Amino acid sequence: MNVRAMNVEVQLFAVARQLAGRESVAVSLAEPATVGQLRQALGEQFPALASVLPHVMFAVNAEYADDQALIPAGATVACIPPVSGG
Repeated sequence: MNVRAMNVEVQLFAVARQLAGRESVAVSLAEPATVGQLRQALGEQFPALASVLPHVMFAVNAEYADDQALIPAGATVACIPPVSGG
């Protein structure tokens, strides 16, 4: 069985951007990949993000996506931490 890999570019916002020290990160995943697999891979490849990953939302092609959602090749993915304010 031939497993294809895909690179997912993840745009980071707010505290995730601060923790990673950059606007985006690239994650390599086996295709097909889910948001849950991306969440796990982000924590493994970028340990600075591990503390916020359980609390962030992901958007795939500008639509909020749960952990079971598939990430199509070439998708735009955003990691959006919860917003606090007052």
